Amino acid sequence: MTVVTIAVSIACFIVGGFASYMLFKHGLKSRYDSILKDAEAEAEVIKKNKLLEVKEKFLNKKADLEKEVAIRNQKIQQAENKLKQRELALNQRQEEIQRKKQEAEAVKENLEAQLVIVDKKKEELNRMQRQEIEKLEAVSGLSAEEAKECMVETLKEEAKTQAQSFINDIMDDAKLTASKEAKRIVIQSIQRVATETAIENSVTVFHIESDEIKGRIIGREGRNIRALEAATGVEIVVDDTPEAIVLSAFDPVRREVARLALHQLIADGRIHPARIEEVVAKVRKQVEDEIIETGKHTTIDLGVHGLHPELIRIIGKMKYRSSYGQNLLQHARETANLCAVMASELGLNPKKAKRAGLLHDIGKVPDEEPELPHALYGMKLAEKFKEKPDICNAIGAHHDEVEMTSLLAPIVQVCDAISGARPGARREIVETYIRRLNDLEQLAMAYPGVTKTYAIQAGRELRVIVGADKIDDKQTENLSDEIAKKIQNEMTYPGQVKITVIRETRAVSYAK
Repeated sequence: MTVVTIAVSIACFIVGGFASYMLFKHGLKSRYDSILKDAEAEAEVIKKNKLLEVKEKFLNKKADLEKEVAIRNQKIQQAENKLKQRELALNQRQEEIQRKKQEAEAVKENLEAQLVIVDKKKEELNRMQRQEIEKLEAVSGLSAEEAKECMVETLKEEAKTQAQSFINDIMDDAKLTASKEAKRIVIQSIQRVATETAIENSVTVFHIESDEIKGRIIGREGRNIRALEAATGVEIVVDDTPEAIVLSAFDPVRREVARLALHQLIADGRIHPARIEEVVAKVRKQVEDEIIETGKHTTIDLGVHGLHPELIRIIGKMKYRSSYGQNLLQHARETANLCAVMASELGLNPKKAKRAGLLHDIGKVPDEEPELPHALYGMKLAEKFKEKPDICNAIGAHHDEVEMTSLLAPIVQVCDAISGARPGARREIVETYIRRLNDLEQLAMAYPGVTKTYAIQAGRELRVIVGADKIDDKQTENLSDEIAKKIQNEMTYPGQVKITVIRETRAVSYAK
């Protein structure tokens, strides 16, 4: 019974499932057909819309193309019109050229006829000229060539005379003008430059508050002062001078290092060899930094740019150097300003002149002691640090030790002499000054024929009087040159020395 029930149930389930499937299939098909019809209808609508859009775009493109064709046709028409106008103009020009050509041919024929007439007149004129020349030769007794040579010689002599007179007038006027202009430029340059002159000695006096500090500076058995002298390279003189210690050295930089080191040691109170070496090293670094800063400030003040750092350091060292009592840095600044003024007056480059003036004495502050003169050494330094050739030549030639090859060289030489020769710029010890004057006079007295010598104008001029019966005028000129060369080679002097040799004949008689 149970099996039959199960079998009937399974059969019913199968029949029900099949019936359900058939019903679902029929319903799905009906729905699918409906969706398909809707899709076809929608596709037809879209198709019609797209056809309309394409047709509209086609019509728009067609209109644009027709418009473009119309514009192009218009341009072609305009070009054809221009070509027609140009063709018309060319035809008119060709007709005008043809007309001018005909006129030119007519003028040419006329000129040819006139040339024939001119040739005939020229032949007649030549014939008349030959006749006149023959008459003149018969009257003067000279041929035409001889007369021509005679006239040329006469005109040549007359032209030489006039030319010489003209040259003399020009030379006199040029000398007068040049002298006047040179004086004006020099005076104007001097007046426009006014700088103070600092005086440096070979001795620096260091002031102390009391003499008790002298003992501390000397130290036990003198070890402190020996350590200080060894570290600075300066001789320290501790004597009976109250409240003062003397620092002696030819190098002003060393003296400045020693002075600052002493000041710090006394202010600190700790004075012993180790501390001395430490302070001296520190102060030397400070002085070196100050030298560089001084060089930088100097170049900035003068407007000199692009210098090598080593040249800037050398310029800063000039602050601690002196030449005949004149501070070297102030002398260099003064010379630079004078060079700039003088170059401006002469129409040259004032910046280059100022640069050459500032660097002209860099050979006086070397780190080592060369055997070359300071001008030549300065020139080599400038060449080493890539200065321009005209600047180097101006440095080397400002004492005539090399040939001047640029216009800057004489300007630097003159301005160096102006700065050094200015009254008060340089000082000398009285004994040295007197000895130099005596040496000048004795040097000239050594020449034969010299009777008297006088050094005047503070040794800047030497008057040499010679016997008129011993030396003639030519020997007088040679003597002046020889004395100048000997002074230049054997003596040291600021500025320049003028040598004047005087030769005169005196006739003396007495009325009794």
